[in-house]
Amino acid sequence: MRLIWGTVKELLASDGAQRTGYSELLVEIDGRDGTSRAINYPDITGSVSSSDRVLLNTTAVDLELGTGGKHFVVARIGGDTRDNNSAEGLSFEGSMDSSAGHLMKLRYSPHQHNVLSVESQESPFHKIMETRDSLEGVPVVCCGLHSQVPLVAAAVKRAMPTLMVGYVMDDAGSLSLNLSKVLADSVDAGLIDVTVSTGQSFGGQIEAINLHSGMLAAVHVGGCDVVITGIGPGLAGTGTPFGHGGVAQGEAINAAATLGGVPIACLRMSQADTRDRHLGISHHSLTALSRVALAPATIAVPHIEEDNPVFETVNAELDALPSMVEHMAFQLEEPYYDPEHMRGIEVITMGRSYEDDPIFFEAASAAGATAAMVAVMTIEEETAAAIEGAEGSQALASAGIISGKGEANGASSAGPCPSLPLNGSGCGQSSNCPSPCDNV
Repeated sequence: MRLIWGTVKELLASDGAQRTGYSELLVEIDGRDGTSRAINYPDITGSVSSSDRVLLNTTAVDLELGTGGKHFVVARIGGDTRDNNSAEGLSFEGSMDSSAGHLMKLRYSPHQHNVLSVESQESPFHKIMETRDSLEGVPVVCCGLHSQVPLVAAAVKRAMPTLMVGYVMDDAGSLSLNLSKVLADSVDAGLIDVTVSTGQSFGGQIEAINLHSGMLAAVHVGGCDVVITGIGPGLAGTGTPFGHGGVAQGEAINAAATLGGVPIACLRMSQADTRDRHLGISHHSLTALSRVALAPATIAVPHIEEDNPVFETVNAELDALPSMVEHMAFQLEEPYYDPEHMRGIEVITMGRSYEDDPIFFEAASAAGATAAMVAVMTIEEETAAAIEGAEGSQALASAGIISGKGEANGASSAGPCPSLPLNGSGCGQSSNCPSPCDNV
């Protein structure tokens, strides 16, 4: 690891350089000519200003790496630190308040910090998380690359704009959710409605202890009809069967199935990659589906024209896919990616646009379209069950078995409750409710 001091020359003003939880700087590094870009996470190291002295981690840039290839602020000396010599030091964003939570992320590292996890006893959603252990048929799109996420979300919204879409980020890539500008833009554009950071990752609207709990929180706290899960920016790859971040896709399939969701595999595909192992269906997806996934998933397959250079390759790979379980392939009859439904969000994957590698975009869009179909079917089934239940209750009431006010065996019903906003408090009626509800 290499740590070097520098001086902040300016805070960059380009689009997205300054946003919630993220700040991009121009820094003059001691002993080096010129200036360099650096990233600061204000929730961890505090806000910085021009002329502040900052300690930078330059390791990845000096090694010319892609993954983690940025300068990052480790600490800073600003005006507030020079004016504050107390033994208590500094705290940011009220992080030392008891209401800020006690769960540590980046645990046992110099940057460990406390967050209010959705499961914690002090969380207003603790009672929801106490009683929810099923996704109840909600589709979970399991991605292998971060750049697939906005494409999946746009396809869902194209199919059914009213569906609530949540992104659950695991900790196999970037640990800061705020690093992703395309995700921030997707939230602003309404493609993503709820963000959840799990494990050691941080920065989501909801913080969760692990992937399983994060999926449950997206559905039962965030109210999501579709969950998209995947790694953050910065995929690690080594060209070995299991030495890559794509393994997380298989683990997400297992988690979704275990929780009673409908796992949908978003294939990483390419017709332009110069590496044979990523042409057609990437070996990342093939490994996740054949060697990691222990539960069946629906494999979303895009429409592929016969003159596509990877048409035969993809068909052969799907036919020969070894699997410990019986996955089901679902292929779209027509292309589904539509830039007009991206709401102005531009996606670049491995430096390639749609024109460069259309099958990548079509594969992610196919996963979103498939998820929307499953979500609508799930909602229709729930609605039908609710109607059937209501009709049954009416019949029982007519027979005198229960009262028309929903009373049974002497217990009174508190009646329906309004939905609970993410930052809301409880309805105040939990002590009088005969059964758990979403308002605690």
